[in-house]
Amino acid sequence: MTFSLVARSADGRLHGVVVASKFLAAGALVPAAEAEIGALATQAHVNLAYRPQGLALLRTGVAAADVVAGLVAADGDRAHRQLGVVGATGPGATWTGPACHPWAGGRTGDGWAAQGNILAGPEVVDALADAWLAGSALPFADRLVAALRAGDEAGGDRRGRQSAGLLVVERGGGYAGTSDVLVDLRVDDHPDPVTELERLLAVHTLLFSRPDPATLLDLSGAVAEEVATLLAALGHQVAAEDPEEALFSWAALENLEERLVPGHIDPVVLTHLRSVAPHVPAPRQAS
Repeated sequence: MTFSLVARSADGRLHGVVVASKFLAAGALVPAAEAEIGALATQAHVNLAYRPQGLALLRTGVAAADVVAGLVAADGDRAHRQLGVVGATGPGATWTGPACHPWAGGRTGDGWAAQGNILAGPEVVDALADAWLAGSALPFADRLVAALRAGDEAGGDRRGRQSAGLLVVERGGGYAGTSDVLVDLRVDDHPDPVTELERLLAVHTLLFSRPDPATLLDLSGAVAEEVATLLAALGHQVAAEDPEEALFSWAALENLEERLVPGHIDPVVLTHLRSVAPHVPAPRQAS
């Protein structure tokens, strides 16, 4: 019912699962991950017990292949299961039970496992794997979704489209550093779920990605003047020489607080501020 990719970043800091299916809310059932421990996808005739059991085994240092072997050996319905596992190190592992509906199968490599069942053909898993391998320059979450897009365009679930999901974990990577869940997005019922997942990830990146220190702008001079003018145009009370308090208040209303840095402004925040403020003339530059 599903095609998925389970993967680990090259530095081992991130683990994630991306999935799509002609099934309601596949993202609620298939993925599980724990920061710096591993990730897995359970699909076909889903066994939800694989998620806590698999992570518990990975937590003790069991290799991905041995996690797969242990889980399926203890499962009397293993012929109907499909499973992909990636640990903190080493190659990924996958299992496709002989009773899974065709086409069904998987591929693995260092730090990843791609698998699917009821697919248009083996080209779907090949596209998942090949796009993952080719996407090393992309941010991790984007790389996962790009691989899912490739699988979808290769035919995906032969029954059609319905849902997609993305789960990425990183130690302290969650909102305000208070959890390890970096990204948890689901499209539960949609005619084009992969496209919708791409849209949601773009919004998530805008709102919750932390700024690149190398790109930060000092909130002073012409930048401070422009920010003050834009905020005033939006109806905020702002001190032209020091707009930081008003900026932080506005950004919190826009859910951009993860991008705030005292004394600076993230160019992403400035671009968004420009896009939502009424048109105002650009500040004059000194001659």
